[in-house]
Amino acid sequence: MGRNNYFQFKQFRINQERSAMKVGIDGILLGAWADVRDCKSILDIGTGTGLIALMLAQRSKAQITAIEIEKNAAKEAIENAAASPWKNRVEVTNVSIQKFAGETSSQFDLIVSNPPFFQNSLKAGTQSRSLARHTDSLPYEILLKITSDLLTEEGRSAFIFPEAALKEIENLTKQNQLYVKRILMVAPNEKKAANRVLVEMSKKEFSTETGRLLIYNNDGSWSDTFKMLTRDYYLNF
Repeated sequence: MGRNNYFQFKQFRINQERSAMKVGIDGILLGAWADVRDCKSILDIGTGTGLIALMLAQRSKAQITAIEIEKNAAKEAIENAAASPWKNRVEVTNVSIQKFAGETSSQFDLIVSNPPFFQNSLKAGTQSRSLARHTDSLPYEILLKITSDLLTEEGRSAFIFPEAALKEIENLTKQNQLYVKRILMVAPNEKKAANRVLVEMSKKEFSTETGRLLIYNNDGSWSDTFKMLTRDYYLNF
């Protein structure tokens, strides 16, 4: 993925010439997995090209606020949203989440995030460096604190993290009066351990539902579970 200047989905196209964060499996997983039921308002933190915002727009009737700190990516996301069927429901702003949170009076039914460092941290040999960059720009504790502040009482959040960060995330969730509702461990195939994790959080206490997803079969083909999850988006599923 990400080799072309665009990525064509069933109902929209993502141009990605200027954005450092190309279309990738992490974003597609999160966009397909996040629960949009009954959502009237959605916040996408670190939207990159606008991928997840548009995936959620396709599956919901919500008004979507997408924020991106990097100006080139933000400009591209604005253009992608404007060219989509949901241009009237997706608003992209070039701003940091810290600044946005300090100025907004809005709360959201769903908050999602897949910043670039999540993808980078999954590549061999770069995890420590990627997590360090993340800590400098948006520490996990700040992300979850802002999520708790901006989430409606009945709302939920969905994030993708490196699997190695799960214990830290679970601890920070408790500190911010959030509860883990769903966890999906994601592994490349059955021979490899999970290297990323999708986490849904809520302000309401639930028993945690845990699952596992394999992206590929052992022969390198897409798994049936992955195809089922993403079939509304991929052209060839």
